[in-house]
Amino acid sequence: MVNLNGNLTDKPDFSVYNRGLNYGDALFESMRVIHGQEMFWESHYFRLMSSMRILRMEIPQSFSPEYLLNQIKLTLKANELEHKPARVKILVFRKDGGLYKPDTREIDFVITCSELDSPFYKHHDIKCEVDLFKDHFVLSGMLSNLKTTSKLPSILGSIYADENDLDNCILLNEKKSVIEFTNANLFLVKGNLVKTPPLSDGCLKGVFRSELIKIISKMDELTIEESSISPFEIQKSDELFMTNSIQGIQSVSRYRKKEFKNGIAKKLVNKINAELRLTEKKVI
Repeated sequence: MVNLNGNLTDKPDFSVYNRGLNYGDALFESMRVIHGQEMFWESHYFRLMSSMRILRMEIPQSFSPEYLLNQIKLTLKANELEHKPARVKILVFRKDGGLYKPDTREIDFVITCSELDSPFYKHHDIKCEVDLFKDHFVLSGMLSNLKTTSKLPSILGSIYADENDLDNCILLNEKKSVIEFTNANLFLVKGNLVKTPPLSDGCLKGVFRSELIKIISKMDELTIEESSISPFEIQKSDELFMTNSIQGIQSVSRYRKKEFKNGIAKKLVNKINAELRLTEKKVI
């Protein structure tokens, strides 16, 4: 069952003139739910509202945090997932009509969900080999910070990884700076310094990225820095890992001939799970 504009259905009615399909005129939020509690909900909600404003979408008066939370819970219940770990996706797209210039700025929305295998984040000690994707670049700037459906570099980078027996690829901007993985934000560790690309370089404004930056900034043993990263820096780093709201933190084991450790990544997974458990206790 999916939730289309507040109506639960197993047969959503989509037009071939859907603007998300025709023009990529859409954006989305993906979040993790544990025991009926939406993780980092406030951050996801405000990113959604901010993104809709930037794309000049008309935000419905009903789109309060309480309304959307209720729609998520109804969707989870309809899929018998209200007491299970789940992935929830909110897709927002402008209503049909027009060509590049839309006939209206009003929107439709769809909420979908699927079950996850674990309520909390896990660090997987698995092979994860990556390389640069240099065929196409992500432009630096505000639009690249948004989680829109216009993600061709990520799609082509994922195909490139599959064709070359890689587990993921690192995307670059037009200045040849490292910005992110195909489906995740990027962090590297050198000594006690943790670096991640700045939003101005064109990386996604990830919710998990923001939460992790907050956590690291409170740790005496680590320093966090948002600054441009060159491909050369990757080979000089001790650790390299990817982050998003669904998988949490996944360490990279190898980049070309460089092999990485994962001690800091494991420590951060434990830190963020501890934060989530505290949040869960407060809610209960």
